[in-house]
Amino acid sequence: MKEPMFIPVAVGLVDSTGKDMPLTSIYSDGMVQTLSNDGHPIFTTVLQFKKKEEEFIFKNVPERPVPSLLRGYSAPIRLDSDLTESDLYFLLANDSDEFNRWEAGQILARKLMFSLVADFQQQKTLALNTKFVDGLRAILQSTSLDKEFIAKAITLPGQGEIMDMMSIADPDAVHAVRTFIKKELAFQLKDDLLAAVTSNRSSEAYAFDHDSVARRALKNTCLAYLASLNEPDVTELALNEYKSATNMTEQFAALAALSQNPGQVREDALLDFYNKWQQDYLVVSKWFALQATSDIPGNVVNVQKLLAHPAFDMRNPNKVYSLIGGFCGSPVSFHAKDGSGYKFLGEVVLQLDKINPQVSLTVIAK
Repeated sequence: MKEPMFIPVAVGLVDSTGKDMPLTSIYSDGMVQTLSNDGHPIFTTVLQFKKKEEEFIFKNVPERPVPSLLRGYSAPIRLDSDLTESDLYFLLANDSDEFNRWEAGQILARKLMFSLVADFQQQKTLALNTKFVDGLRAILQSTSLDKEFIAKAITLPGQGEIMDMMSIADPDAVHAVRTFIKKELAFQLKDDLLAAVTSNRSSEAYAFDHDSVARRALKNTCLAYLASLNEPDVTELALNEYKSATNMTEQFAALAALSQNPGQVREDALLDFYNKWQQDYLVVSKWFALQATSDIPGNVVNVQKLLAHPAFDMRNPNKVYSLIGGFCGSPVSFHAKDGSGYKFLGEVVLQLDKINPQVSLTVIAK
């Protein structure tokens, strides 16, 4: 039997106004521990779990709090709690701990996605919870939150993450639901997303510091949301961002946004990017991966064509991982109901096995 492991769980208590409560003392194991920091209030404490079951009682708590658990991701664990949906929305709006604020949003997003997957499977009309939209809107409009945090907080859980949590995976349903949520959020938050792209645009030289990284992350995330609408004005915006980018990072992000929707604009941008960066081995690998992981309909045909691209070499493991591995990483394309994804992988693996059996094994294992 597995022995209990030491688990440090950082905890705070949030009052009804959204403020952290000062923590004074905790009762545990028959003892009262006084919390102090040279006279300064303590708002977060670490509960030390050393046994299979532990009980901690906070003293001098004037009202029912909403607990903020595992602050700062204090232990690498999966935590189940009895926090209600209302509690999670409250933490999403108010928690001073950015990890828990993000985690609350992710839990709510997963709950929403599972609910809509069930509706999709029963052929019900899909509808987005307005509280979820309002929660993300408040984060997007915040002027006090870190921009990199905002970018992460408004990003939906991936399709693979949701499928891993299902007893019977349904790639088509998960893809349809995630696409619906993304488009609906983009539609309802369009003005805020456009404002974020505009306010975080920069013509300055590339800089690798936190503020610059955060600015790019927020702008690129918002641009990806907007591009999902596939509207002419947004396509023009993404194309302008692509053409005016002063660095590869932002140009590639704009290309990724344009690549969400099939059409001539997508094809022209992909060709232009390749012509500009074809001498950079790593960038070309990213270019292959971008197309391989695309969820556009019938993408297996595009990937088959890329096998004949001059820059692709079946003898080069990294190129194989970018293109073939990337395609297998797209649940809706690889697990296509017509079996085209499986057929494609089978044919490629037979070719690979004659060239490099180890690489073919790695592709299958992934």
